[in-house]
Amino acid sequence: MTNEKTRKPHDRMATYLKDDLTAVNELIRHRMASEHAPRIPEVTAHLIEAGGKRLRPMLTLATAHLCGYQGRYHIHLAATVEFIHTATLLHDDVVDESAQRRGRPTANLLWDNKSSVLVGDYLFARSFQLMTETNNIKVLAILANASATIAEGEVLQLTAAQNLGTDEDIYLKVVRGKTAALFSAATQVGGVIAGASAEQERALYDYGDALGIAFQIVDDLLDFQGDSQTIGKNIGDDFRERKLTLPLIKAVAKADADEREFWVRTIEKGHQGNGDLEHALTLLHKHGALRDTKAQALEWAELAKGALGALPDHELREMLCDLADYVVSRIN
Repeated sequence: MTNEKTRKPHDRMATYLKDDLTAVNELIRHRMASEHAPRIPEVTAHLIEAGGKRLRPMLTLATAHLCGYQGRYHIHLAATVEFIHTATLLHDDVVDESAQRRGRPTANLLWDNKSSVLVGDYLFARSFQLMTETNNIKVLAILANASATIAEGEVLQLTAAQNLGTDEDIYLKVVRGKTAALFSAATQVGGVIAGASAEQERALYDYGDALGIAFQIVDDLLDFQGDSQTIGKNIGDDFRERKLTLPLIKAVAKADADEREFWVRTIEKGHQGNGDLEHALTLLHKHGALRDTKAQALEWAELAKGALGALPDHELREMLCDLADYVVSRIN
């Protein structure tokens, strides 16, 4: 029999939260229905039922339990977080002109861009309906602010992605917006609904923030050294889409004149040809960009684990700690 400690932490968490996750899934299916527009559940189901780990809603459920919550509104909040996440994915795939998500064709490819954008809008609206049902103004403020921050991060990425002047500080602002904001909101609202102390609430926010940043850095790194079947997208997509992620930013910062010309042509001007991805990978290895990016991901994972010290001693706290290790273990 598989040793419990050798199982992936999100799988252990899913087992622990099995009944709650069932309730979340039922609520999601109920709230994504539409009497007048059958395309809404069609598009939503394609993405929501594509085998995602439900990581963000699990964080809300886990932190609510960790802080001793006994009610049912954590189910609403977990569904809210999943709807916000799904809405942003639908919009992202249109913006990025992506063809694959979680190893399957994207909704915008199967249907069209209009359907993806409008269904994403519908899910955002549904998420706000769900969060207001908790009658907790602080929860509403946290999730509303996170939604605005996510959109802000995506817009910032539009202007920063193909600008070789983009540095690591700007990259961090983008990541905090488009990824970490929802992680930190997911963990924080679990504590808030449970009536956690100000110190615990801050610790939950810090954990989610650092975990989200580590998660995105790892994703950006895997784009250059992962396996397409494992990561659910094609290797080198970020380069082809001219996204200045952390590995590229590090390589550009150390580029000589000839190398900078290469980056100007391929990233700023978008003139890419055969062999350019391979040359980009050569430059990333030459300047240690992949190694240094990995080191930064590990630092953020350690910060996430450190934040958990203010939280109650509980097996869920151990799972959250192991989750931070797992996120970065994907690049070992």
